[in-house]
Amino acid sequence: MTAPPSPATEPAPPANPILWADPQRAAVFEGWLAGIAAAHRLLPGTVRLASADASFRRYFRVDAAEAAGTRIVMDAPPDKENSEPFVQVARLMAEAGVTAPRMLEWDRPNGFLLLDDLGHQTMLDVIDPAKPDASRPLYDQAIDALIRWQLASRPGVLPPYDRALLERELALFPEWYIGRHRGIAVEGQLKERLDRSFKLIVESNLASPSVYVHRDFMPRNLMVRNDADLGVLDFQDAVYGPITYDIASLMRDAFLSWDEEFVLDITIRYWEAARRAKLPVDADFGAFYRSVEWMGLQRHLKVAGIFARLTLRDGKPRYLADTPRFIAYIRSTASRYMELTPLLRVIDEIEGSSAITGFAYGRV
Repeated sequence: MTAPPSPATEPAPPANPILWADPQRAAVFEGWLAGIAAAHRLLPGTVRLASADASFRRYFRVDAAEAAGTRIVMDAPPDKENSEPFVQVARLMAEAGVTAPRMLEWDRPNGFLLLDDLGHQTMLDVIDPAKPDASRPLYDQAIDALIRWQLASRPGVLPPYDRALLERELALFPEWYIGRHRGIAVEGQLKERLDRSFKLIVESNLASPSVYVHRDFMPRNLMVRNDADLGVLDFQDAVYGPITYDIASLMRDAFLSWDEEFVLDITIRYWEAARRAKLPVDADFGAFYRSVEWMGLQRHLKVAGIFARLTLRDGKPRYLADTPRFIAYIRSTASRYMELTPLLRVIDEIEGSSAITGFAYGRV
C-alpha cells in the first residue's frame, strides 16, 4: 500500500472520485469533513469511494497525515438509513472482544460517520475455494470471532428474530423471485406447497436457542488484518435469534461455494468450539446440522428474493447473477428431507429439475 502524503505534500487527485446526486449534500459533507480534519489529521483532498453495498450506504476512504494511516467515512442519508443500530452493534461488538470499526465522529443529523479503517482485504479476497486446507486457518479465526460474539448475548438488547420477521423474509421469495423475476403466478398448488414448506421452516428455526445474530457473517464482511484478529463489518442488521444462523451464513455464502466435505468440517469445528464455550448448541451433531441446514434454507430463500428485488426495484442487476448459487443451495437442502418435497417440487417447477448429490444427514 502506498504511504499517504505528508502534510507538506499536495495530495494527488483521488483515483476513485465521489459522485454526488445531490450537490447540497456534497457541500454539507465537504464542510463536515473540513471541520473534523484537524482533530483527526485527515487530508480531505484524498477522499475517494471505497465501496457501496446493497443499501443506500456508501463508504469513503480518506488518508490521514504522516503515519496515522487511513480512515473510513460512512455516508448514510438519514432519510434512507438509520445509523443508530450500527453505532449500537459496534459498541456491543467491542464489549464482546470482537474487532469492529470504532466510531470516531458522528454527524447524526446528516448521516456521516468517521470510522476506523480495518484494511483493504476481505476474507473473500484471499481465500481460494480450490484450496480448502489453506483457507481453514481463516475460518478458524472466523469461528473464534463468532463464538466471542455469541457469548456476549443478552436478551432484550437487540431486536428479536421472531416469527413475524422470519415470515416477512420468506415472503420475499414468492413475491420478488417467483412472481416478479420469473413471472409465475403464486397461486393454487404452488402457493399451497410454499405455505406448507414455509411453516415447517419457521417452526424449525424458532426451535433453536437464541443468541446475538450478525445476519451477514460471511467472508465478504470479514477483514484480514495481517497477524491481528479478523475485523467484522456490515453488522447493523444484527438481531437476537437462532444460534444456527451465522454459521449457516458463513458456510453457505452468497459469493462462493464450498464442497460439502469442507462445509461439514468447518461446521463441526464451530460446533465443537461452541460446546466447549457452553453455548446452547444441540449435543448431537446430526440434530445440530439439520437445524443449520433449515436455517440456511430460510436465508437462501430470503436472499434470492432480495437479490431479485435489488435488480427489479433498485436497478442493481449484479446481485441477481448470484441467485443460481442460492437456488442450488435451496434444491440441495430440500432434496435431503422428505417433508421438504413440496418445496423441491416448487423449485423444479420454476427452475427445471436437476439431480442432487451429496451427504444426507437427518433425512426422514
